[in-house]
Amino acid sequence: MSENNDYTEKIKANVLKLGANLVGVANAEPLRELTSEPPNLLDPFDRAVSIALRLPGAVFEQIIDRPTPLYSSLYQSANRILDEIALHTANILQNDGFKGLPIPASQVLDRKNWHGAITHKAVGRMAGLGWQGKSLLLVNPHYGPRIRLVTVLTDAPLEIDRPIKNRCGECNLCGDACPARAIRGVGTKDNYSSREEALHLSRCVEKLTGEFAELPDVGSPICGICIKVCPFGR
Repeated sequence: MSENNDYTEKIKANVLKLGANLVGVANAEPLRELTSEPPNLLDPFDRAVSIALRLPGAVFEQIIDRPTPLYSSLYQSANRILDEIALHTANILQNDGFKGLPIPASQVLDRKNWHGAITHKAVGRMAGLGWQGKSLLLVNPHYGPRIRLVTVLTDAPLEIDRPIKNRCGECNLCGDACPARAIRGVGTKDNYSSREEALHLSRCVEKLTGEFAELPDVGSPICGICIKVCPFGR
């Protein structure tokens, strides 16, 4: 086993000990083609560590046609936990002599185009944690889309993981259930050329911000319906 492989396994083991359910490593080079904020965000980094936390399945069974206050609370709790795991991971990398930059789990920097510093879903796909579903969400073969994601950028020479095969096939349960009729039902082998190829983004954003975020005790632009109906993770 190579020295780099030993170190990669050490980092992954530490991430799991911190409470994560999944961790993988992506090559940062292909990610440079994606929108990031700032545009030169990835310049000092060769790798992106993708970390996932599973959400309790029972909370999705309570969702019928709108997000619930309980789902909103768990969603926010998961983001906080992921941010803490990412911060600890970055510090471990720094203590070992490498750079580590944690990217917040759920931070929107551009509310016109709905972009964060980097797309965690794209990092997760490149790191082999799942494939890009028709809903644009990352779908893990064991947990489905019932996960939240965070990213740590680093220059550590970690071994790269590989993307896995898309297994959505002809299934369109997420599109059929979408209350905004935003999911086009278009599949992809690898990844979509743009979000609009898979999603009427404006319909989704309008539903989340104009209706669901205004629900009592929800207060966040979330939904959860497409996550609930996905057969992976149920």
